[in-house]
This record gives sequence, structure tokens and C-alpha cells, in this order.
Amino acid sequence: MDKKSMKQAMAKGDAYGMMSRRTLLGTGLAGAAALGASALAGCAGNNSPAGSSAGASNEPELRKVTFALDWTPNTNHTGVYVAAERGYYKEAGLEVEIVQAPENGADALVAAGDAEFGVSFQDTMAAYVSSEDVLPVTAVAAIIQHNTSGIISLKEKGIDSPADMAGHTYATWEMPIEQGMIERCVENDGGTFDEVQMVPSTVTDEVSALQADQVDTIWIYWAWAGEKCKLAGLDTNYFAFSDIEPVFDYYTPVIIANNDVIEQDEKLVQAFIDATRRGYEDCISDPDAAAEILLKAAPELDSELVHASQAYLADQYQADAENWGAIDAARWDAFYEWVSEQGFAPQIEPGAGLDTRFI
Repeated sequence: MDKKSMKQAMAKGDAYGMMSRRTLLGTGLAGAAALGASALAGCAGNNSPAGSSAGASNEPELRKVTFALDWTPNTNHTGVYVAAERGYYKEAGLEVEIVQAPENGADALVAAGDAEFGVSFQDTMAAYVSSEDVLPVTAVAAIIQHNTSGIISLKEKGIDSPADMAGHTYATWEMPIEQGMIERCVENDGGTFDEVQMVPSTVTDEVSALQADQVDTIWIYWAWAGEKCKLAGLDTNYFAFSDIEPVFDYYTPVIIANNDVIEQDEKLVQAFIDATRRGYEDCISDPDAAAEILLKAAPELDSELVHASQAYLADQYQADAENWGAIDAARWDAFYEWVSEQGFAPQIEPGAGLDTRFI
């Protein structure tokens, strides 16, 4: 992938790692499906329960587990770093290695058995949960309870609702599901989708792109790019997809697990999810302390932005769910039903790509 493609792929969420998502959505994960044929070579041979004792040693044997980020570290991932820093994984009998995903994404890494767990997105997963070559990957927990993405623009542009996008430019990654969502929002709001001026995205920084009039509207995740625009003092309009169209309140991002791990070692999956939940609960109760843990792990991040983003997500990780990680199967299926109806993927069966046993 060349630098231009990389920049375009990152545009959707700045540090939210859109390179892997664009690659996956664009290719249908054909290459990843081939990788998925290999079963967890390094993991399947060790089926001992998490936290089991090692021979005569008094120290518990830690099960080594790999967790793949979707891209670079950011506040989506803070709970995992908190769980590692505060020893929650160790208490669960786990030694968790956090790695950044390759170009073809965490999905491919998890499918190949090179990571037991990783970060993905429900819309990304649509590319493979319905295909003949289904990846051996399943969502086991929601990192954020609701879809916090939407469209941002400068207030001076007068784009107060989706219909107002007509006659203005929009930075697109040229993905069917992405453009289908924009069309649904614009048309249902009384606008004309064909009048939205689609511009191939070259956005690498939302603040600069809006200030330089590079593009009128950008799809962002509020927790990072939205907070970044606030810190920069931009006067903006913003509408969230989940507010405009309930079916677009899908799960983004989610924690995925390799199917062989789920089938062969449910105790491992449960131990990982339980420890991770503790990490995210700490993020909810003390976002500033959680932000400092993320900054310790990724000191290259902007401290002010991390703290602002962490404060915002403290109310979003669990939101109105009974507990962190919960996934509403009806909401999950509703989005995939829409995807199938629009012809963006073959018919997706109810519950495809989802396992709610561990949350």
C-alpha cells in the first residue's frame, strides 16, 4: 500500500485506524480467508485452563495471549492497556501481548491464528460473515455501546442536517456501505444524494482539512476527531448516524476472537473478557487515570486530546447497557439486514459473526 492510499484509509478517524478497515472492505477479505485456513498452531497445543498451576511451582502458569489493535493505540483501546497495567490479566492467568495489526487488519491476524483476540467493526465484518469463505472470527464484546460516528462540517457552511450535504463536497473512501449510509441519510432527510459532491478522501487531519476548505463534510468518530476539532476551537455542525437513522446504530468497534479459541477454550475467552471488562470499568470510573495509562503505553499521543477523548468515552463505553461489552443481538441483526437488503453483501443470517455468551 502506497502512502497516498494509507492516508486516504486513515481519514475516517485519524488515530482510529481506518487503513485496515478500508483494505478489508475493499477486498472482501479474500486473502484473509486463505489465512484463516490455518488453525491456531501456537495456541491449540496448549489447552490448559487459564491460571492453571505449573508443576511444583507456586506461581501460576500464565497463558500467553495476543491482542491485535486495529491500528495505532488510541482511546478505543484504553481498557486493554488498563487491564494489563493494573494486573487484571495476570490475576486471570493471562499474559497479554498487545500488537498493532498489519495492513490487512486485525481480522486477518485473528483469523490466521496469529492473535487470539483483536479489534474490528461490525461494518467491516459484513465483508466476510456472509461470504462463502467465512473467516473464523466472531465478535465477543462491544468496546463502545453505540455508534459515535457522524458527519462534521464548519458551521459557516450551513450544513445543519444530512439533506444540506447536497451541493457540498464529501470526503469519501468510495466504499459501498459507507456511501449507502450517506445516501440513506440524505434522501430520508429530503435531500438529493446525487447532488452530494463525492471527493476521494485525502484527509489526514480533520482540523486542517476543514480550515483549509479542502472538503466541506467529513465522516468522523467524535471521540477523537470531534474532540480534536473542539480543542482547536472550530465552530462546527455535527450529526451522528445513530441519531439520524436507528439502523445505523451498529457496533463499532468490537472485540473479536478466533473461532478455534472459542470452541476449544471457552474458559480462556471468558477470562480475557472478564479482565478486559475490569479495565474498561476503570476507564469509566476514572477517565483521567486511564488516560495516563494509555499515554504511558503510547507517549507519542497528544496528552490534551487523550484526556478529552477519554472523558467523552467514559459515558460511551457502557452507556445504557447493563454492563460493559454487551451486544444487543437485535440491533446487530438489524444493521446486517439493511446491508443485505441494499445488496452490499449476500444474505447475512441472524446472529452471524456474533457470540454473546461471554458478556
